[in-house]
Amino acid sequence: MAGKAIRYGLLSLLFWLPALSGCAVVAVTDAVVSTAATAVKVGATAVGTAVDVTAGGVKAVTGTDDD
Repeated sequence: MAGKAIRYGLLSLLFWLPALSGCAVVAVTDAVVSTAATAVKVGATAVGTAVDVTAGGVKAVTGTDDD
């Protein structure tokens, strides 16, 4: 899902790039990068939560309490 957002953001940037002045290009590029970074952070948080939940389930089934 994050890959599509990044791809559409970059395509949009490339589409509008010729019509923008230099300062606006930097601002738009910064917005695209920030959006991509947020998408990656949300994805990483979701994966981390899934790993924690899975580890908790394995510990519950196996009866281990090691960290």
